[in-house]
Amino acid sequence: MNATILHNPACGTSRKTLEILRDEGADVTVIEYLKTPPSRDELVRLYQRAGITPRDGLRAKEALATELGLADASDDAILDAMMQHPILINRPLVETERGVRLCRPQDMVRELL
Repeated sequence: MNATILHNPACGTSRKTLEILRDEGADVTVIEYLKTPPSRDELVRLYQRAGITPRDGLRAKEALATELGLADASDDAILDAMMQHPILINRPLVETERGVRLCRPQDMVRELL
């Protein structure tokens, strides 16, 4: 099975999700999204496929989200902020042929295997 993960190696949940994928034998493409952020269109596609909104995909606990006033922002404003500040993209986001999941907690990745 092929899988793509939007990954932050500094995040424990992201590391554990990647470990599960590899342990299950998935052929994993790792995208360190802080170094190589997805385009806006790609992020929208992933969220639509996951059945979530940009607000659901926002790393709301990030101090920057509060500083930018994203608590009451529109989805478009949230996406704009994510494009400028990829740290606001919640992770890990995993895609396989079975779908896309924001894998928090990491065991959610098993739904895609």
